[in-house]
Amino acid sequence: MKFKAFLLLLFTSFSLVSQEKFSKEITFANDNDLYVSFSRDRYYTNGMFLSYRYLSKIKSEKHEKRILEWQIGHEMFTPYKAVVPNISLHDRPFAAYLYGSFGINRVYKTNKIFNTTLQIGVIGENAFGKELQYFIHNIYGFDEAVGWEHQIANAFAINLNLEYVDFLTKSATNGFDLSWINTARVGTVYTNISSGLLARFGFKPLASILNSIGFGTNLNDDTTKYSREVETYFYIKPMVRYALYDATIQGSFLNTSSEVTKELVPVVFDVEIGFKFTANRVNFGYVFNYNTSKSEGLRYTYGNKYGTISISYLLH
Repeated sequence: MKFKAFLLLLFTSFSLVSQEKFSKEITFANDNDLYVSFSRDRYYTNGMFLSYRYLSKIKSEKHEKRILEWQIGHEMFTPYKAVVPNISLHDRPFAAYLYGSFGINRVYKTNKIFNTTLQIGVIGENAFGKELQYFIHNIYGFDEAVGWEHQIANAFAINLNLEYVDFLTKSATNGFDLSWINTARVGTVYTNISSGLLARFGFKPLASILNSIGFGTNLNDDTTKYSREVETYFYIKPMVRYALYDATIQGSFLNTSSEVTKELVPVVFDVEIGFKFTANRVNFGYVFNYNTSKSEGLRYTYGNKYGTISISYLLH
């Protein structure tokens, strides 16, 4: 009887929260190959992202909402392992990218989303990749990383990232839907274009892409027609990317003194398989990520895997 009362209280609290409107959100996300394997530590090995998102006061007749986002991000890359003292064995460069960014997410009433983000930061020694990896390895008791003295050389970084989402279709019960995703990145760190699909599979009817944690559109105030949604779903997101430039592999054209550089593989296949859910004011996510080889001459040519864990907290 007590257990039934607890469940009733739990679901009642979820229902009450789902009817509220939250206009701000703080999110921390961490990418790491540790989340898919305790022995894997290579290539894109860690990413840390702290974001603050809030609903814009500027309104438009064609927009359901506009969401602004500030983010601090750090990405870290190593060769086939983190301990490679011999420079001739570096099958890709050690590299780090540290940036701050500002983004505008335009959510259209026509079930389309257009996001623009400007990143400004640094790559190279000034991005503190060596120090961060030493810190992480000390926490987990791993061997001290060796080889960072040959990392990609310091350079200023600026990148403009674009994303366009177009809702395609959904099932009669709304337990499945499909959207078309297109992205473009242009700048001194990454220049590439991608296109693919995002399919969601829900345990309950899926939230609209105009008001879902999966699309970063879940913020609302008294001027929007939506409220907090309770969401639980799996998704899969296959993408094909064509890369023109990657400073973490090729070195920056602003500083050509990098000791180790490699050539790009232009066509890359990416896939995300993830699970996301809400609980009161908190949003959770876990994603398994896989991509085919991004550069030539890698020791492991069957692609790279890593996991993403994210947690968000909603504010009024």
